[in-house]
This record gives sequence, structure tokens and C-alpha cells, in this order.
Amino acid sequence: MSVDAPSKRAMCERCLRAQSSCICSWIRPLAPAAQVLILQHPLEVAQAKGSGRLLHLSLAGSVLAHGEQFDERVLRDLLFGGDLRPVLLYPETPGQPASAVPDLSAPEWLRLVILDATWRKSRKMLHLNPLLQALPRLPLIDPPASQYRIRKAHRADQLSTLEAACHALAQLEDEHTKYLPLLQAFDGFVAQQSSYIPTVTDYQA
Repeated sequence: MSVDAPSKRAMCERCLRAQSSCICSWIRPLAPAAQVLILQHPLEVAQAKGSGRLLHLSLAGSVLAHGEQFDERVLRDLLFGGDLRPVLLYPETPGQPASAVPDLSAPEWLRLVILDATWRKSRKMLHLNPLLQALPRLPLIDPPASQYRIRKAHRADQLSTLEAACHALAQLEDEHTKYLPLLQAFDGFVAQQSSYIPTVTDYQA
């Protein structure tokens, strides 16, 4: 008597998740003034709670690249290809000289670089990639408390990748309502992911 191997779960070709947990309903197409480059740490690729892919699928013209330590030539092309000026969405590092910030009044000439990683892994990505260290920084001004309750943060202002990107783009464009549809959809995404987290009762069952 033979036993058939279990079939693989059907996958969504767009969001690359199982169809039973597809996140495509939370995509909100938006056209940012700046181009967005998302550098995603390898550990985030299969992270169900991660928001980087939802961000990428929602922002027209965005680029998503995976890696921790990038080949310098590849990273240089990602950062400096075309006529756009890269700026890294990241707070200034204490003890490190601040780089000259480009003119932020014309976001259409900017490439907003976002590290999709935990804070610890993002610091490692900076350490391993001198090109990233040398980029001018764009810190968020008075960021709101994060609604990303499904992942642990050390401070209330440590936002998810999607939240940080939306607030940074709104800050650059001085458009504080443009990205609300995506932030509101993100609340639905968080609720969806929360529904998959076992409760204490589930563990005892």
C-alpha cells in the first residue's frame, strides 16, 4: 500500500504567499514622486509578518532587491543608476559624520533607499555595505506610534518598513493624506496576520 506525498500548497504568483494567506487584497496602487528602492534582508523574504513585499507591490516603479552583503558593483548600479540621487531612510548614526543631504524639495529626482530588516539586521547591512553607510540620511520627523503590533519593537516609534516608507514619502511630498489608503490597508494586513497567531487556548488544545 502506497501513501501519496502531500501536495504543495497553491501559491499566489503575485505576492508569493500561499493562496490561503494571500495579501493581494491589501495592495493599494500609489505613484510616489521619488523612486523607492527596497533592500530586503534574506530573512525577510519568507517572513509572513513582513511588510516589504506589500509595500513593493503597492508603489509604482519601486525596486525590490534581496541581500545582506551586496556585490559592490550590483549595489552601485541599484543606488546610482540613472539620474536619481539616493537618500537612505535611516536615523543618523551617533559618532558618524552626517553626509550632505541632497535637495529634498524635488523628490522626483530622489531615490529613497529603504532597508527591509529588523533594526539589528539593518545595522549589520550598513556595516557590511560601505556604499550604504556613505549615503545621506533621511530621518523621519515626529513619526507616529507604530500599528505593527504583530512584531516586537523596542520603542513605539520603531515603525514597520511599510509605515516608515509611507511617512517618509508623505514627508518628502508634503502630502499627508496620499498614503493613508495604504496605511489603512496595512491595518487590515496586520489583523489578517494576527488571526494566524495561536492563542493560549490554541496551545492547550
